[in-house]
Amino acid sequence: MTTAFLAQLLFLGDASWLNQPVVRWSLTGAYIAVLLLVALYGLHRYWLVMLYYRNRGNVPRPDHRFEQLPPITVQLPMFNEASVAQRVIDAACALDYPRALLQIQVLDDSTDESAGIARERVEYWVRQGMDIQYIHRTDRSGYKAGALEHAMPQVRGQFIAIFDADFVPPANFLKRSIHHFTDPTVGMVQARWDHINRNESLLTRSQAIFLDGHFVIEHTARNRSDCWINFNGTAGVWRREAIESAGGWHHDTLTEDVDLSYRAQLKGWRFVFLQRLGCPAELPPEINAFKSQQHRWTKGSIQTAKKLLPALLRSKAPLHKKIEAFFHLTGPMVYLYVTLMVLLLYPAFYVNMQPVDQNSFLGVLWALSLFALGTTSAGVFYVASQRAQRRSALTTLLQMPMLMSIGVGVALNNSRGCIEALLGHDSPFVRTPKYNALGAKGSRGSTSAEAIDAPEASIDSSLESQSDPAAPAVGRRPLIIATPSIKLWMSLLELAMGAYTLECARLSLNVDHTIVSLPFLLLFAAGYLYVGFSSLWSQFRSWRLARETPVLQPQ
Repeated sequence: MTTAFLAQLLFLGDASWLNQPVVRWSLTGAYIAVLLLVALYGLHRYWLVMLYYRNRGNVPRPDHRFEQLPPITVQLPMFNEASVAQRVIDAACALDYPRALLQIQVLDDSTDESAGIARERVEYWVRQGMDIQYIHRTDRSGYKAGALEHAMPQVRGQFIAIFDADFVPPANFLKRSIHHFTDPTVGMVQARWDHINRNESLLTRSQAIFLDGHFVIEHTARNRSDCWINFNGTAGVWRREAIESAGGWHHDTLTEDVDLSYRAQLKGWRFVFLQRLGCPAELPPEINAFKSQQHRWTKGSIQTAKKLLPALLRSKAPLHKKIEAFFHLTGPMVYLYVTLMVLLLYPAFYVNMQPVDQNSFLGVLWALSLFALGTTSAGVFYVASQRAQRRSALTTLLQMPMLMSIGVGVALNNSRGCIEALLGHDSPFVRTPKYNALGAKGSRGSTSAEAIDAPEASIDSSLESQSDPAAPAVGRRPLIIATPSIKLWMSLLELAMGAYTLECARLSLNVDHTIVSLPFLLLFAAGYLYVGFSSLWSQFRSWRLARETPVLQPQ
C-alpha cells in the first residue's frame, strides 16, 4: 500500500470536501490554535534560558555548616533489580558519613531472584557493622510510593536520602548536600543526574541531552529565580518533617515525586537544586523502556496538574511562581499539540489555513515567528544546556535533527499518556528496566534487552529451574496467538504516522509554496519510523525469547 493511497483512505479518497466552509474554518481554527500553543511553550523555553543566564552565578551555598552532623536514613527502593541491586547497596554503604549516624533501608518489592541478591548483600553489610535493613513487601500496593510510605515508621534519621536502583551516588554526596538543611526552611535538596551510558547509542545520547535540558536549564532557572522545582524521585535528600507536613507519599499519580514536591512547597518549604553535584545513573538503552518511562512521566505530570493546580492557583503564592508552576506541570501537553499539528498537515495542503497571505510581509513574519518559537527555541534551549557543561555548541547543533526526530517520534506515545490522564484512566506503575551499564557483560542478574517485555513469570520459572538441580523437567513455551498489546498498537500507529508524513513530504514537492516544509516533514517521518520499527523489533525479540524460554512441565 503506497503512502498516497493510505493518505487518500484517511480522507475518504477525495479531499475536495475539506474546502466546505464549516470544515475549512474548523480546520483553520484548530490549526492556528495548535500552532499558537506550541509557540507559547516555545516562548517559555526562551524565558527559561534567559532566567538561567541571569541567575547562573547565584550558586546556592549553605549559610553555615552543622557543627554535629545529623542522622540520615538512605532509602533504596527497588523492584526486580537483579542487575543493579548489589551495586547500589554497595554504593550506599560506601557513602562518606559517620556510621553511627547512617541508616540504610533496602525497600525491596521484588518477585524474582533479585530479592535473594539484595537480601544476601544486606546480610554481608550487616556483618561489616553497617546499620542496614532489608524491608520486603509482597503486595506492592502503591508501588514505589507505597514502599516509601511503608518504611517511614522505621526511619530513624531526621533526613532521608533516596536513590533508585540504577543510581551510583558518589561517596561525598551526603556531606555535599546535608549542610543546606542548616536553613530550617529547606525541605529538599536535589542533585543533577549524570549519565553512565551517555555515549552508548543514538538513543542514549538523545536522552542525555533531553535530561540535561531539564536539569541544567529548567531546574537551575526555576530554583535560582525563586520558583518551584520538583524532586526527581531519586538523587535527593528530604527533611523528614517536610514529607510528613505535606501529607506523606501519595500513590494516586504516577509521579509521586512531583506530587509530594508541590504539596510540600505549598506548605512553605524551600527546595535547593545543586547543579554542581552530579549523581551517575543509567539511561534506558532500549526504545520500549524509554517509551514506558516517558509515558509514566508524561501521564504522571498531567495527573499532578489535575490534582494540584486548582489549589495552587488559589494559594497565596506569588504570581510568578503560579505561572511557572503552570508551565512546568502542563509542559507535557506539548506532545499532544505536536501530534495534532502533524495530523493537520495533510489537509493543510488542500486548505489555506494561514491567517494571512503567505506572500505578504505579515505572512513571512508569521512563518518566521512560528519557526523561531516552535523550532529555534528548542535549539537554543539544548545548546545552552550543553554549553553550560562545556560541551561543543556545534556538536549539539549537529545533533538537533536527531533530537527533533526522536522527540516527534515519541510524541504519539506521550500523547496517549496525556489523554489517559485527562480522562482519568488508571494504569499501573511500570518500572524502567535496569541493565547495569558498568557491569561485565553477561554477569549475574544482567538484564538483556530482549527480556524487557518477556512475561516475568516465564523468566522467574526459568531461573528457578536452572538453580535447582532437583527441579521438574522443562519444556518450550507453546506459541500463543493473543490479542495485540497496547505496545504493538502504538508501534503500528507510529509506523502509520511515518507513512502519513512521508505522503505529506511527497505533496510538498507538488504543491506550490510548500517545499519549505520538506526538511521538517522528512525529520518527522524519520522519527516516527525509527521509533515504530525499533519498538517492533524489540517486541519481536521479546516474543522470541518468551517462546524459547523453558517452562515447567506438569507432572
